[in-house]
Amino acid sequence: MSKKLVIAIDGYSGVGKGTLAKALADKLSLPYLDTGLLYRAVGKKMLDAGLSVDSDGVVQIAEELTEKDWLRDDLRTPKIDKVASQVAAQPRVRAALLDMQRHFATQQGVVMDGRDIGTVIFPNADVKLFVTASAKVRAERRWLQYTTNPNDPAKAEQIKQIELELMQRDEADASRAVAPLRPAEDAHIIDTDHLNASEVLTQVLEIIQR
Repeated sequence: MSKKLVIAIDGYSGVGKGTLAKALADKLSLPYLDTGLLYRAVGKKMLDAGLSVDSDGVVQIAEELTEKDWLRDDLRTPKIDKVASQVAAQPRVRAALLDMQRHFATQQGVVMDGRDIGTVIFPNADVKLFVTASAKVRAERRWLQYTTNPNDPAKAEQIKQIELELMQRDEADASRAVAPLRPAEDAHIIDTDHLNASEVLTQVLEIIQR
């Protein structure tokens, strides 16, 4: 299989696209980039600097972002979830990160996941996937990621709150003026509501082989 293969994976928050992308990259010996981490990293640095989301300083942060910034281990929190969505809605930030994302794939190909990979970053990707799942299922998965107590008596209430936040994030991502979240016309739709990670990977590998 070509080392230049470009696989674009888009989808909603919490659908398992990152798990799928990492597994695919490993299986196909391709580099992997989670573009959501870029926006999380910009958001984190923005908060640390006390900047407003539409300031020139945030654009500069995006322009100067390094791999060290997006590989830090404190970017997956509910607070960063929210600010990443606000950062991602800024056209100038998206423009600043565009070339970086495309350059990442120039040497060896890539498996890249995000929200506009198949529509904006790589409209000519070899394979485009759009991963989806219901907000309820995604909330349950996200809760399991964040919880330190699987038997928390407030579990149901916490999951309901996460579901609400996910639906708000979905609406923000789908309605933004620049690069809204939507499936590319030629994307394969993967519904993960009733599939585990292994089943999703098997289904996608069959698509790639075809």
